[in-house]
Amino acid sequence: MTTFRRDIQIVMLTMVAVVLFAGAALCPASAQTRYESVYNGHKIIYPESSIPRPGRPHTNYFFVDSDQPQPNPDPGDETPGSVACVYKFVSGPAGCPIATSTTVPTGGIGAIAIVDAGYYPTAQSDLDAFDSYFGIPATTITQVWPGPIQPPVYGDWEVEEALDIEWAHAMAPQAKLFLVVSALCNTPACDTDPTWDAVQLAGYLVAQNGGGVVSMSFADAEIPQETGFDQYFTSPGVVYFAAAGDGGLGVSAYPAASPNVVAVGGTYFNRDTNGNFTYEQYYTGGGGGDISPYEPRPSYQNGIASIVGTQRGYPDVASDFCCTAIYLQGWGSVGGTSWSSPTFAGIVNAAGSRHQSSLAQLTTMYNELGSLIEYHADFNDITTGDSRCKVGWDLCTGIGSAHTYAGK
Repeated sequence: MTTFRRDIQIVMLTMVAVVLFAGAALCPASAQTRYESVYNGHKIIYPESSIPRPGRPHTNYFFVDSDQPQPNPDPGDETPGSVACVYKFVSGPAGCPIATSTTVPTGGIGAIAIVDAGYYPTAQSDLDAFDSYFGIPATTITQVWPGPIQPPVYGDWEVEEALDIEWAHAMAPQAKLFLVVSALCNTPACDTDPTWDAVQLAGYLVAQNGGGVVSMSFADAEIPQETGFDQYFTSPGVVYFAAAGDGGLGVSAYPAASPNVVAVGGTYFNRDTNGNFTYEQYYTGGGGGDISPYEPRPSYQNGIASIVGTQRGYPDVASDFCCTAIYLQGWGSVGGTSWSSPTFAGIVNAAGSRHQSSLAQLTTMYNELGSLIEYHADFNDITTGDSRCKVGWDLCTGIGSAHTYAGK
C-alpha cells in the first residue's frame, strides 16, 4: 500500500463560460453498459463502472431511461429545489412539486471534498451550467490528485464526478469544493481504486480549510483486512460519508461499513398524478444495507444492539436515490446511492454543526433515537418499501432521511 505523499500537485480550474448541450455523450460510445431492470416504468441502465467485480471498487449510479445527453433536464427528475423542499431545508410550495420548487439551499461551511477516479476535464464548465440552470451560487472547484502525475480520464467516472460535485455543492453552496481524483488500479497489488492516498488527501484539504465533510460514492465488497483501512477516515475536523451500495439488503459495501464513516442508503420520493410529494420509501432492492461480518459494533450503536448484535450495522441514514438531473456536457437522469452520499454530506455541511469526527457526528444522530419527539422532528422514519423496513433504525435506511437541519 502506498502512503500519503506531500508532493501533491494541485490544479485550480479557472472559471469558464457555461457550456450548453453540444452532443457529447454522458456515456461515451466506448463504455460498456448493460440493461438491468425496470423500476416504476423506467429503464435502469448500469454503466460498466457500476457492475461489481471481485477486487475492484465500483461506482454506485445508474442511468434512468437513457445514457445519452439531453438538451434539457427530464421534467420528472428531482432538482435541488424539490429535494430541499421535501426535506424542509427551505420554504416551498405545498406538495413540493418539482416544477415550482425552485428555492435552493444557501448554507455551507468550511469545505467539501469528493473522492473519485480519473481527471474530469469539464468539471468547472459542467458545474457552472448546473448552477446557472437551478439558480445555485457559483463556485470555483479545485481538482487535485496525490502525486505529480495527472490521472487519465475515465468516461464512466466522469458521470460519477458530475453527480457528486453538483449535488454536494447544491446542498451547501457556500462551502469550498474539492474534487480529489486518482488513477484506477486493477492489479492484485492494489488495495482500492480510488486510492487511499486520495482519501487521505481529501481529509487533509478539508481539515486545512476549516473542517467539513468528505464524500465517497465508490464501494467494494467487505474483506477481513478492511479494519486496517478504517484509520484513513479519522482526520480531525472531518466527517466522512460513503454510499451504502446499490445491491439491495444483505450486500456488503466498504467503506460504508467502516464505523468511522456515515453510511448513506437510498430512498425514493413518491408523487401523485399532480406531481405533489406524498411519501418517501426505501428504494426496493437497491438501497444497500447489511451487518458487517468484520467490523465490531461501535459505541454509538449500543442502543440498537438487539438488532445488530455484536457487529456494525449500516446504513446510518438515507437520502433520495432516484431520479435526479445532472449536467455533463448535456443533461442526464441518474440514480443510486452515489447520489445519496454527496447529498447527505452537503446537508450535514450546511447544518453547520462542525463535528470534529465521524464518531461525533454519528453519536449525535444516533442519540436522536433516545427521544421519540426529537427523532420524529429531525428525521423521517422510513417504514415502507421492504418487509424489513421497521419503525426506528433498520437495515433499509438506518435512522432515516433528513427532516430539517436539526440533529445533523
